[in-house]
Amino acid sequence: MSTKSRERLNAPILVTGGAGFIGSNFVLEWLGAGNGPVVNLDKLTYAGNPENLASVQESPEYTFVHGDICDAALVKQIIEQHRPRAVVHFAAESHVDRSILGPEAFLRTNIDGTFTLLQAARAFYGTLEGEEKERFRFLHVSTDEVYGTLEPEDPAFHEETPYAPNSPYAASKASSDHLVRAWVHTYGLPAIITNCSNNYGPYQFPEKLIPLMIANAGKGKPLPVYGDGQQVRDWLYVADHCRALMAVLERGRVGETYNVGGGNQRSNLEVVTTLCALLDELAPESPVKPHSQLITYVADRPGHDRRYAIDARKLEGELKWSAQESFETGLRKTVEWYLANAAWVESVTSGAYQNWVKQNYGSRESVAGEGSR
Repeated sequence: MSTKSRERLNAPILVTGGAGFIGSNFVLEWLGAGNGPVVNLDKLTYAGNPENLASVQESPEYTFVHGDICDAALVKQIIEQHRPRAVVHFAAESHVDRSILGPEAFLRTNIDGTFTLLQAARAFYGTLEGEEKERFRFLHVSTDEVYGTLEPEDPAFHEETPYAPNSPYAASKASSDHLVRAWVHTYGLPAIITNCSNNYGPYQFPEKLIPLMIANAGKGKPLPVYGDGQQVRDWLYVADHCRALMAVLERGRVGETYNVGGGNQRSNLEVVTTLCALLDELAPESPVKPHSQLITYVADRPGHDRRYAIDARKLEGELKWSAQESFETGLRKTVEWYLANAAWVESVTSGAYQNWVKQNYGSRESVAGEGSR
């Protein structure tokens, strides 16, 4: 093997948003598996935390670049300098409630940022030859929310389900998916799209359901449940998602979409009550027991999708992937992690975060839920 070939085999991947929840878990899984170097481009917004990657910060296999995916000059410079063998695109504004209150940031990052990355990747791909060109991939990580909502008896989302986004967040991600698809079919960019269900696990910012409930319960604060709490989601442990992405990157077919789900449909209320029971067991010193007494029903958010469910049979069949964690095992690991990492939670819940919580939940009056009596 030539020196150039050996260098190419050890070329890094470029991860965008690698200091966020799923991105940081992916970087840790990737490096832990000895898959090669990682260049992480992250803007470090409120949900991006370099502490998530403290264990690899000194590794010669890890390079961090602080910057915005909308900065075309910076993206071009990074790609030309590091010559990645793949771009794994996580960077996104991802919280539905935030998109309702301020959609502009979602359009900028999720649409304009994806366009910027696609253009840079396309230009770089055009310079490649031989093995470098054959190996290059652009992996776009998206969400099941692009498909809209399901009725209770509807079959789960599959890769051919028509798009019907209902929130500004979902619409921005659907737009980015369409851009990636167009760059494959028009320009020949070797891209793949994944659409995942609700992730949970370590390092998730405490605005999302599971870490928010754990953080609030630990302080004896109300556990806000939207509406009647019967909104159903398919829950996917983040490490299982990361393993699926590595399988797609290695063996996925260019131009294809792969749905990634955990096969764990649960209502929001069921998630919260299960969490409360785990906290009763794992945090016996808590002054508030049972923790379920903290559940508080609040007015539902606008346009709240009723049910999501993922059919992951294509991924399971083609790439021989399957989720390793059940909801019960994954949730227990998650609660144990947050209880053991209270300092991390405190460090990310800054004054700005507290202002956000007050803005989002402060105007929602408590309401009597179906199961609140």
